[in-house]
Amino acid sequence: MIPIPYTILIFTLGKILDPNLLAISAGAGAAAGEFFGYMMGYCGRALVTDERRRKMDYMLKVFDKYGPLAIFIFALTPLPDDLLFIPLGIIRYSFIKTFIPCIIGKMAMSFILAYGGRLSIGFIEAIFGGEEGGLWTAIITSVLLVIIVVVMLKVDWEKIFPIEEKKREPS
Repeated sequence: MIPIPYTILIFTLGKILDPNLLAISAGAGAAAGEFFGYMMGYCGRALVTDERRRKMDYMLKVFDKYGPLAIFIFALTPLPDDLLFIPLGIIRYSFIKTFIPCIIGKMAMSFILAYGGRLSIGFIEAIFGGEEGGLWTAIITSVLLVIIVVVMLKVDWEKIFPIEEKKREPS
């Protein structure tokens, strides 16, 4: 829930550790950490009204179509993932369909960071120095999370993403 700048750590450790092992372990650990946000949303669904559940169930249909790509892109970037995983838990999106693109994206991001650190950490340290702003990142991420959950509950997703229902032909 509280973001930590692990991307900086992976980047920095890429200089001294094997980037392949670092990327695999960091990617798997980051993906496993997303389970907490997903479970918060999953358990939090009990607090949602029946009408909002109906609208969220429609959002589930939208995610069945575009979800894995969105999850992979979020996992590949250093965006705060809880902004996506808590709502996925709320709509009860399949954990397997959530976890597989997440772990692939997290490992890919970790490979990029580890090898980037291996190749350029000295140059980056010379230009930018140390890390600052961790508290501001946590505050901004928390505010964005609240905004996304509120929007998810207030928007009528059926009007925004119309999906054609498949008609069954009589047998």
